[in-house]
Amino acid sequence: MTSYRPAIDLDAITALDMHTHVDVSARTPAPAHDEVRAAMAKFFKTEHAPSGTLPDLAAYYRELSIAAVTFTVDRGPSQPDPALSNDEIIEEAAAHSDIVIPFASVHPDRGEQGARTAERLIVEGGVRGFKFHPNAQAFYPNDRKAYDLYEVLNAHRIPALFHTGQSGAGAGTRGGGGFRLKYSNPLHLDDVAVDFPDMPIVLAHPSFPWQEEALAVAVHKPQVYLELSGWSPKYFPPILVQYANTLLRDKVLFGSDFPMITPERWLADLEQTGIRDEVKPGLLKDNAVRLLGL
Repeated sequence: MTSYRPAIDLDAITALDMHTHVDVSARTPAPAHDEVRAAMAKFFKTEHAPSGTLPDLAAYYRELSIAAVTFTVDRGPSQPDPALSNDEIIEEAAAHSDIVIPFASVHPDRGEQGARTAERLIVEGGVRGFKFHPNAQAFYPNDRKAYDLYEVLNAHRIPALFHTGQSGAGAGTRGGGGFRLKYSNPLHLDDVAVDFPDMPIVLAHPSFPWQEEALAVAVHKPQVYLELSGWSPKYFPPILVQYANTLLRDKVLFGSDFPMITPERWLADLEQTGIRDEVKPGLLKDNAVRLLGL
């Protein structure tokens, strides 16, 4: 495996996007139609789905002078292997290490084998974090079956990014596409933060309808961060803006959820919020640089 080493010129980038998706392999033809992606594109009212390959994403973000964390989601051992693997993401990111930061995804159902995979991806691949999607992966974050995997991340002090709150995946489709929202209450991550105090935890998205639970956990647990992708900032609830300006100003992170929301749209809409100018450098770049050890 080609190992990833970041080569980002921090002075040359204006922001660091903590949440982008890439699901299309640069080596395997993309499916003609993805119903989940099409439904999400309708929900988000975007013309930018499905996403392209990682090289496409790198070119797009390089033009914007924005670094990007990117990942896919492991649907688990009972599903077919995805066309885009963690190994390919790492190898392609290594070729675009001036702008892309790879996260991996390992389903907790993979048990001890998944933990060994995570160890390899960190030690040999240089992956910088892991993405979990409790709705899509159908697990509670504090389920003990995930603890072998968390032990590896905790030992290496590698960030774990969790989807929280309502999900665009399955929204508006029959039966919600089988996605159950109950798994994504951020309060489940309070247990994880207690049990794995050296594993940084990132709560992705404004956590509707559990925003106050997310704020409480982030204020109480020093290694818990809020990443604000998946919503236009102009719709942020006032209490989120209040905490971003005060108690959590050093722990809020910019994320777009590209390709569903573009960084241009997110950054433009940020200007329509009450988030203070003095908070924006940390929100847009500095907090993430510190979290990722760049």
